[in-house]
Amino acid sequence: MKASRIAPLALYQEVAERLRERIFSHELPPGTWVDEQALAEHYGISRTPLREALKVLASEGLVTLKPRRGCYVTEISERDLDEVFSVMALLEGECARTIAGRATDRQLDELKAIHAELERAAAAQDIEGFFEANQSFHRAIQEFTDNHWLLHVIEDLRKVIKLSRHHSLFSEGRLEQSLAEHRAILGALTTRDAASAESLMRAHIHSGREAVARIAAAKTKAA
Repeated sequence: MKASRIAPLALYQEVAERLRERIFSHELPPGTWVDEQALAEHYGISRTPLREALKVLASEGLVTLKPRRGCYVTEISERDLDEVFSVMALLEGECARTIAGRATDRQLDELKAIHAELERAAAAQDIEGFFEANQSFHRAIQEFTDNHWLLHVIEDLRKVIKLSRHHSLFSEGRLEQSLAEHRAILGALTTRDAASAESLMRAHIHSGREAVARIAAAKTKAA
């Protein structure tokens, strides 16, 4: 492959990543019209790599391309969250079931080490630290399945969830509840109880959805 063909590919991927970060941080909130000309000028690029980047984000569900109206950051509804979390529960439950039956001692030790980070963050009421360790715990379980298709779908769904303005860990009591759920999941994995691991993981994902719904309801009531 010629070097001249690599640069454009790297450029639009870099632009996609920068826009992705701005969307996840809500610097570009859901429903925002994406001003292509302003962004192209801001990044000092032509419209071509920008449009390629937007196509990538559209394939991930992060932006919506509307004919004759332009591009908008995707707005995610409560129904969308219900459906996405339901699919996530199925997929992550499958991951837990799969590795419960075949995880190596080294992999289980890695999960125990990550869980120890969860315990430390929870004791310190460090929500950011807990969130990072939580992400690592789930990611490790998914990677241990050695199923890149499953991992790819889960990653895309998690990107859509990030469009929500609410984070489950900010629901009162959710951090402690989540920690208890992780303890139970780890226990099922350690004893290689595949059925329990799957059931507990599904319940854990659904609990996260319920926490997000409580936050949304509280904010709506306050408004």
